[in-house]
Amino acid sequence: MLRLSWQDYAREKLLSACAVLGLAAVLTPLLVLYGVKFGVMQTLTDRLRNEPRNLEISPVLSGRFSQQYLDDLAAHKDVSFVLPRTRSIAATMDLTADEGGRRASLLVSLEPTAAGDPLLGHYDAAVPTMPQHAATEAVNIALSTPAAEKLHVTTGDMLSGKVERRLNGQAQSVRIPLRVVSVLPLAAQQKDVAFIPFPLLEATEDYRDGRAVPEMGTHNGWTGEERPKDARLYPGFRLYAKDLDAVMRLRQAFAQQGLDVYTHAEEIEQVNSLSQALNLVFALICAATAAGFLASTASSTLASVKRKERTLGLLSLAGFTTGRLMLLPLAQALLTALLGTALASGMYALAALVINRLFSASLSGMEQVCRLLPQHFLIAFAAVAGLAVAAALGPALRAARIEPSEVIREI
Repeated sequence: MLRLSWQDYAREKLLSACAVLGLAAVLTPLLVLYGVKFGVMQTLTDRLRNEPRNLEISPVLSGRFSQQYLDDLAAHKDVSFVLPRTRSIAATMDLTADEGGRRASLLVSLEPTAAGDPLLGHYDAAVPTMPQHAATEAVNIALSTPAAEKLHVTTGDMLSGKVERRLNGQAQSVRIPLRVVSVLPLAAQQKDVAFIPFPLLEATEDYRDGRAVPEMGTHNGWTGEERPKDARLYPGFRLYAKDLDAVMRLRQAFAQQGLDVYTHAEEIEQVNSLSQALNLVFALICAATAAGFLASTASSTLASVKRKERTLGLLSLAGFTTGRLMLLPLAQALLTALLGTALASGMYALAALVINRLFSASLSGMEQVCRLLPQHFLIAFAAVAGLAVAAALGPALRAARIEPSEVIREI
């Protein structure tokens, strides 16, 4: 029966071709529409996900966070990286460059960093580390592009950092030899910022608080009172979520703790809302198209069965069972679904190529405006095949119930 179905399908090649073209004409716009929706949303989501700053979370107001609290945050399943921050008034440093007879000075903000920093890792920047003998060796730092340009330095250059304080009515300062190990691009940071090892950030705060920092060398001027024995409390932290969904979950978790935080949740929510709205619109279009396809396939299959009543009656008289007779319209409907989906996929590929070339100037890397994955084509064929079988099921039952006696009487 399957062989007979194919031979009959090929004999009525004009009608079969019209069915295939009709399906391709309906399916191709849907594939292109979903390809644009998926490609645009995937590009927007990838841009959000690949920009570490969208995953950053920091407190709005200064708090009192213990090391244990931060350790618990670091162990949270939604957190990929967290470091404490010191007071902002203490997180500054005067940098001086003296290269080739040109002297430049700049006051920069200090940001803590360590191994695994997502921001530096995203831009393949070397992570600054603390030397084993900080009292005698230069400390590595990373600079933002604006800071590096104002200091006229690049990777490998040496700087001198100065930390000032007023203790007992006297102005004091210490100097630190620094080595630039990386310069972050403008997209990473647009302010005058130096990323330094966290121990150096703690040392600058201790020094400004009038405490001694033996690790940096008391002979270098890092003198003062002994550090208190109490556990240290930090006013803030620098945290990165593991993904975009984690940003929303962490924001809600902090809100439950009564902690206001800076996030890019609004931008993420806008993309999610846009995706949901486009999904709804596409679902409505698909529903209307599916209804039309069901009606069209059912009517064309019924007309085919009506034309072949005599042949089907003779096949029944020849001993073909009900199930085998039903295979004729069902197999032909599936064949139309297969050929129509294949043709629509080819037409989609051409349309996607044109669309992506038109918008190539605004894309980078592997980004695409119109894009479908292999599983999308499989899903499309499964949906079309299911609808085709459902539409052909009624006419197939009619074909199986044809009485041979009626055929014999007409002959």
